[in-house]
Amino acid sequence: MTAVPRTPADEAATGTGVRSRPRAALPALCATQITSWGIVYYAFPVLAPRITADTGWSPAATTAAFSGALLVSALAGIPLGRVLDRRGPRAVMTAGSVLAALALVTIACAPDLAVFTAGWLLAGVAMAATFYRPAFAALTRWWGDDRVRALTVVTLAGGLASTVFAPLTAVLAEHVTWRATYLVLAGVLAVVTIPAHALALRAPWPPAAAPDLAPGPAPGPAVERSRPFLLLAAALTLSGFAMYAVVMGLVPLLIARGATPTEAAWILGLGGVGQTLGRLLYATLARRTGPTARTVALSAAGGVSTAALALIPGPLPLLALVAITAGTVRGNLTLLQATAVTDRWGAAQYGRLSGLLTAPASLAAALAPFAGAALAGVLGHSRLFLVLAALSLAAAALSLGTTPLLAAGRAPARRRRPWGREGGAGKLVSPAKRGCD
Repeated sequence: MTAVPRTPADEAATGTGVRSRPRAALPALCATQITSWGIVYYAFPVLAPRITADTGWSPAATTAAFSGALLVSALAGIPLGRVLDRRGPRAVMTAGSVLAALALVTIACAPDLAVFTAGWLLAGVAMAATFYRPAFAALTRWWGDDRVRALTVVTLAGGLASTVFAPLTAVLAEHVTWRATYLVLAGVLAVVTIPAHALALRAPWPPAAAPDLAPGPAPGPAVERSRPFLLLAAALTLSGFAMYAVVMGLVPLLIARGATPTEAAWILGLGGVGQTLGRLLYATLARRTGPTARTVALSAAGGVSTAALALIPGPLPLLALVAITAGTVRGNLTLLQATAVTDRWGAAQYGRLSGLLTAPASLAAALAPFAGAALAGVLGHSRLFLVLAALSLAAAALSLGTTPLLAAGRAPARRRRPWGREGGAGKLVSPAKRGCD
């Protein structure tokens, strides 16, 4: 079969034509993801006990302020996604870095709970502008067909955020107050992320690659109202809620099984090792499976690993192995979410569609710690994990319907990839050889 000619838009999007991808973008985004996640997100759990002890604010109130930031981040990601599609990541991520530093200064200097909460709401907007979603939008457009490798590299770096900044935050807090710690971290954030985003993301924003479809009726602007999109959003929401509730509930579950708090913390850390392993394996998985098969398999694997944590009483080494397995699934799910839009609908509207797709999942992630703790108080930890396993399995069932359907009367899609492979861009695949992805 003859290859379909590549357009200038294709070449620009993949960095092979007139507009090459910016060389400094990938290392810069690795550095800024480690720093942004480590300071804006992971420093709070370390400092929260000191904040409540110093101010007298209740743990529930301070945690609610932080959760408010996560909720704002989920909502702000939708309009920011539209800006990313039109103008690229430089202005969004640079402004987000400035706002993040200002938000941390506000939090550090807050005289009362109201100002403290306002600082965190500002930080929520900064999260939407600097965390994974804008970085994913940049890499998806600039790296094109090679995006999985770039996304994997950045998420591997992001996975080191807690490893680097949780101990650093603890060391700082042992020598100065929590307010001074946040001021120091705000300075580090500004020095690292503002120039990195402003200087490394200056390349021209290439046009999105043309959809890989034969001539026919345009699909229209209603992707976000289509049945596959809505089912995918529901599946990622259920899966995300279960995943974050498992992370928050793992230590109490292990302590209830006889582990000491230190042993439970180490097992939770081993789950992070599994998460890194999962991200390393995702590229291989993407080459060998189609998007629907991946979504079903990973959601189901999340359900099985969560059920195993609920049903296996011990010993601790076996529970640690299950925790590593569950972490491996979580690592894959992060990249699955990052590629869900482009795998099904292309990169043309990635920022907007990704923002819409992940907003409910982000809301669920923000609510998961509170809802999980409340359910654990009623059901107990083992039954809670069984409920979470059921949610993951329900996500797998919903995922079966997430393959986009061709519009009525349209010709088969060009360069359609078979069930078992993602490679071969530019080549036609016989319908007889395709899987029902």
